[in-house]
Amino acid sequence: QVRLVESGGGSVQSGGSLRLSCEASGYTGNTYCIGWFRQAPGKEREGVAAIDSDASTTFAVSVRDRFSITQDKAKKTAYLQMNSLKPNDTAMYYCAAEPQRCYLWWTVLRRQGAKFTYRGQGTQVTVSS
Repeated sequence: QVRLVESGGGSVQSGGSLRLSCEASGYTGNTYCIGWFRQAPGKEREGVAAIDSDASTTFAVSVRDRFSITQDKAKKTAYLQMNSLKPNDTAMYYCAAEPQRCYLWWTVLRRQGAKFTYRGQGTQVTVSS
């Protein structure tokens, strides 16, 4: 059974930084894409960043210059480093994964109502002005 567990959320002031972690367990495949999407109350989910098994990364335009995504394969953990946080970054952040390349991860994200194959429970990020 595949499990994703997020950590690292919290409350910061505008301009601050946070690092989210997503620890995966139970996945045995060689190909995957793991990333984060976020959802604020009353808004649709928004993709943030993703990284695949070949370390290729993709980002939403709104975070490209401020966030970075990395992975430690030995620890089976992906990290989302968020710098220069803004109040509109406030949302619940979810780690999600697909057993395929990231262009398909983004396809799932954009398809209304589609569910990721694997998803964590979410971690809250709150940025105050």
